[in-house]
Amino acid sequence: MSSSPERAAEPAVQVRDLRVVRGGREVLHGLTFDVPRGSIIGLLGPSGCGKTTLMRALVGVQIVRSGTVTVLGDAAGSAGLRRRVGYATQTPAVYADLTVAENLRYFASVLRAPRSDVARVIDEVGLGRSRDQTAATLSGGQLNRTNLAIALLGTPELLVLDEPTVGLDPVLRQELWGLFRELADRGATLVVSSHVMDEAGRTDRLLLMREGAILADGTPDGLRSRTGASDLEEAFLHLITETAGSTT
Repeated sequence: MSSSPERAAEPAVQVRDLRVVRGGREVLHGLTFDVPRGSIIGLLGPSGCGKTTLMRALVGVQIVRSGTVTVLGDAAGSAGLRRRVGYATQTPAVYADLTVAENLRYFASVLRAPRSDVARVIDEVGLGRSRDQTAATLSGGQLNRTNLAIALLGTPELLVLDEPTVGLDPVLRQELWGLFRELADRGATLVVSSHVMDEAGRTDRLLLMREGAILADGTPDGLRSRTGASDLEEAFLHLITETAGSTT
């Protein structure tokens, strides 16, 4: 899909004062940030810090209390974004009685993606040997890869990936991060959540989250430099201590 130079220069995602309430409790506290096009942004933080809620807001399936979320120039969840945004949920959403290939053919038809995409994404996520296996017989890692393959159908401009490497062996994790970088180099934008610190250094920029707020926003090297830490886990712990100290 072609776009004007002005629109191409806009951030892929613009979030302004985003607040979300769930179960009577505010779980996102006025988040504001931009995501540049063609970059890999990592959402890093412990389980329960609000990463999944934020990602649901980015794809327009989360009810928000206030604030705005703009994706590729349109309001998040707009009908025109359905084929421009790929979303891989933390819990794989596939049909258990269909094979890997059948699941992908079904979702390709829903997304109106080329049928040739099925073979492409199977290859990209390393599922060639499992293409004719029913989803019910797949391992957890294979299910995650199938879920990711669905998100890759149709070459979306924005990929929102919630913990895409959970349960995968180190070799496959490395291969997938290589794929993420290749997709960004082609112009796609990726928002990838993780609670694994060693993955954070593979991103262009990190949003460190804790208890529904952004603790820090910067490049991996910048965050290490700011805190004087040798690794990102140490940097994260330093920032938690720093924040706690500033609020007492």
